[in-house]
Amino acid sequence: MTEKTLILEMGMGADVHGHDMTKAALRAVSDAIRHSSLTLFKAYKHPADMRVEVTIAVPFPDQVDRQAVADALPYGRIEVTVIEGGLHDRGMGGQEDITLAVAGVKAFLDTEGHGFRPA
Repeated sequence: MTEKTLILEMGMGADVHGHDMTKAALRAVSDAIRHSSLTLFKAYKHPADMRVEVTIAVPFPDQVDRQAVADALPYGRIEVTVIEGGLHDRGMGGQEDITLAVAGVKAFLDTEGHGFRPA
């Protein structure tokens, strides 16, 4: 197998009322994947065969529903890792209600047997 990283996108998502780590994470993933069109994967291999690594950084990693994040991606074998990061800050009225998540989404393709060769 000659797997190559072909796409890396980053995104940010917020939940401004409710401390919902999963909601912020889903918005970060949505932000990241809206920057990409994965036509490359359809051209060289069925998109369901690609591997996608998602890394989410939020203040409280144990509160993220990893399966919900994986289900938000349209194609591939999805691997979700959640780490501590992001932002948890006071919002309107002094309540701690702003949560920011950061997402990194990497897509991999097995290039073996294709005329396509990354440099």
